[in-house]
Amino acid sequence: MDGELIIRPVEQAVFFILALVALGLELWAVVDCARHRANAFEATGKRTKTFWMALTGGAALVGVISFLGSGGFFGTLGLFGLAAVVAASVYLADVRPAVKDAGRGGSRNTGPYGPW
Repeated sequence: MDGELIIRPVEQAVFFILALVALGLELWAVVDCARHRANAFEATGKRTKTFWMALTGGAALVGVISFLGSGGFFGTLGLFGLAAVVAASVYLADVRPAVKDAGRGGSRNTGPYGPW
């Protein structure tokens, strides 16, 4: 019984921190998506801005529900929560750099003979 009194608060704290980090990642993705122009998405061949706004917005909604939902601060949505983090991560790792470079009119990683 003594072990449970020590482990449960630690477990709840870890879930709280993970939910907070996931929510931050999802909110960053939806805010970043909203600030880019729609034609930059199509110019890079990364679907449409509407598609990415729906995907990252849905991910942020799942993150908020997971953070504040029926399970309290420590409730999770399991597979839905994981899918939301993956969607936000795909946007931030793949789409965001391409759209950001398209907004500037080219890549900033250029050397004397062209892009790296």
